[in-house]
Amino acid sequence: MAKMRVNPTRMELTRLKKRLRVARRGHKLLKDKRDELMKQFLELVKKNKELREKVEKMMMKVHDNFLIARAVMSSEMLEQALMFPKQRVSLEVSTRNIMSVDVPDFHFKTKSDDESNIYPYGFAMTSGELDSAIGTLSEVLPYMLELAQMEKAAQLLAEEIEKTRRRVNALEYVLIPQLTETIKYIVMKLDENERGNLTRLMKVKDMMIQQQIEAMH
Repeated sequence: MAKMRVNPTRMELTRLKKRLRVARRGHKLLKDKRDELMKQFLELVKKNKELREKVEKMMMKVHDNFLIARAVMSSEMLEQALMFPKQRVSLEVSTRNIMSVDVPDFHFKTKSDDESNIYPYGFAMTSGELDSAIGTLSEVLPYMLELAQMEKAAQLLAEEIEKTRRRVNALEYVLIPQLTETIKYIVMKLDENERGNLTRLMKVKDMMIQQQIEAMH
């Protein structure tokens, strides 16, 4: 690992040691964050898989019932039956925080005179399969919104995990080794300078002693 270009002084050594302590503390915090994010992500993925299977099963039931209804009803009658829905849905989107990541939180409300009345037609001219399809669609809507919410949350958590992982690696494999290597280099240089100074002082002392001896003679 290449060391940093710095002046090998005691002031620089103190500054780098402080920076190394901060880097190590930051590395530990980021590793803890990454591990907790992974835990939350895996739990979310598991729930997401279960919910997706449930939604797909319900949507398959809707699809099959619509196919049967289309087979037993004329296209005009089917289109007319679904032309004027009795309910409207409003969606409110807020956010909640998971490990410093803002993920979406969906809430929906139905707007109609009678919330239990979901069928936009009379029952005399329609098939039971169409009723079943409409009923299942009404049931599956909350699950679909929850699934969309979960999948977006999983995507955002995955992005945050990747960003955190890159920061952890940058600290672990680049900055911390670089700081450690530079600190070793400065300590070595300071020791060399100290030994050099000591040697010079000893030479000066020897010279002074020699001069005193010569003066006495």
